[in-house]
Amino acid sequence: MSELVAAEDVLLFVNAAVTATGQREFRSSAGEQRLSLAFLHEYVRVNYRPVYAASLALDINDHNAALVVEHLLRTPAEAGPGEGRLIAARLALLPPQRAYRLFRALRAAKVNNRRTRAIVREWIAARPDPALDAVKYRPGLKTALRHVHGPAADPETGDFLFAPRRRVRYGSPLLDAYRRAHYEQGALYELPFTVAEGFAAKHGVPRALFLERIAPRMTRFERLRTERTAGAAGDLSAMPLTRLAVYVLSLPFAERVARRGELTGALRAAARRAAGPHAGSWGRVAAVLDDSFSSSGSAVKRRRPLAVALGCHFLLEALAAPGAYTPLWTSSGDDPLLVRPYGPTPLGLRVLDALETGPERLVIVSDGWDNAPPGLAGEVLRVWRTRLDPERRTSVVHLNPVYDAGGFDVRRLAPGVPTAGVRDAEDLPALVEIAQFAEGRTGFGELRAYLDRRVEAFLKGAGG
Repeated sequence: MSELVAAEDVLLFVNAAVTATGQREFRSSAGEQRLSLAFLHEYVRVNYRPVYAASLALDINDHNAALVVEHLLRTPAEAGPGEGRLIAARLALLPPQRAYRLFRALRAAKVNNRRTRAIVREWIAARPDPALDAVKYRPGLKTALRHVHGPAADPETGDFLFAPRRRVRYGSPLLDAYRRAHYEQGALYELPFTVAEGFAAKHGVPRALFLERIAPRMTRFERLRTERTAGAAGDLSAMPLTRLAVYVLSLPFAERVARRGELTGALRAAARRAAGPHAGSWGRVAAVLDDSFSSSGSAVKRRRPLAVALGCHFLLEALAAPGAYTPLWTSSGDDPLLVRPYGPTPLGLRVLDALETGPERLVIVSDGWDNAPPGLAGEVLRVWRTRLDPERRTSVVHLNPVYDAGGFDVRRLAPGVPTAGVRDAEDLPALVEIAQFAEGRTGFGELRAYLDRRVEAFLKGAGG
């Protein structure tokens, strides 16, 4: 029993670390989210520190990965073997702006032990373009170098950061472009887009002219954020599945219809990449996909739950055997490209419809608030598992994209149905694998063995 409790505690934390970002959700505020997450991190770190560190090798989101690293570095006396390698490997995957934010938090907390200084120095030394970091993340890099008493990559970068008036000009084109952009409009088009934006506003450059001239310096994602129509089919086909789904849902219905072939092709290409070697191997698959009003998310996570459901739809289509996939949206709609967050959540009725198709796998993507009628989905799944399918011929898993701050977990539909948190549709195959541990039939030992395998593969992939 104690092993099962431990396994449940760890899975509860993994679900939270995958879904929660400390931001407002449809039914909970940002403050509630942060308070709930803070408790979970402290609880799991104190009671299951080796597993807490091992979570860095799982598909937890960047917000929680940074929190795990911060908590581990704050408590060096409790460190276990291999923690430093895990921290360094996960830091290498974090977006630079989030890593620099983490370093600022460590400085504010006066965390400056030897291990922290070594890890931060190694991360800075491994950055591929020191001049780009000095220009794009200047405050963060300065703070990190001061905190760990580390040298800059070269004397020129050091002068740029700490003594900018010492040099009349710089040998690095990027550093010199930043210097010239203070008084020369043409120089700002040699800078990264996010840096050039500030100089364009300072010089009063018209927005349309600025976007036209800076276009060669913009990334594909920056183009999509600034000009909705700028993305071409080739660009879209290279985007990650969930990010592409978010973009598609941001378009008006008329534009989605006009670009149906382009958007559908891009979504299917992204799904095939995410499916990888598992494509076509899942047999008969049925999916219940939540497009009720609560899938609209919040002001800071607009339509995120619906985007995850849309991404899962195309990924499950790729994973199922050809012609053996049945999607069922809670709205009863049949056009995934035109889904919108609307209406109640009749999960129970859709689950009944899905089970009638006799699938080998049933995947439910929903926030778990079954309300039309309330509780029907849980009762249907209970009867199905205990009376109609005790041999488990049909595998059922519930993926929930929304963290329930009050319950310290994602909301579940039924005790006998494994539930896993999901943030990106691309993680679906791995989450279905880890969801098996949520059924209560495996103990802490099996979960630790699984985590050890994931850590080994993670470090091997990171060159560790």
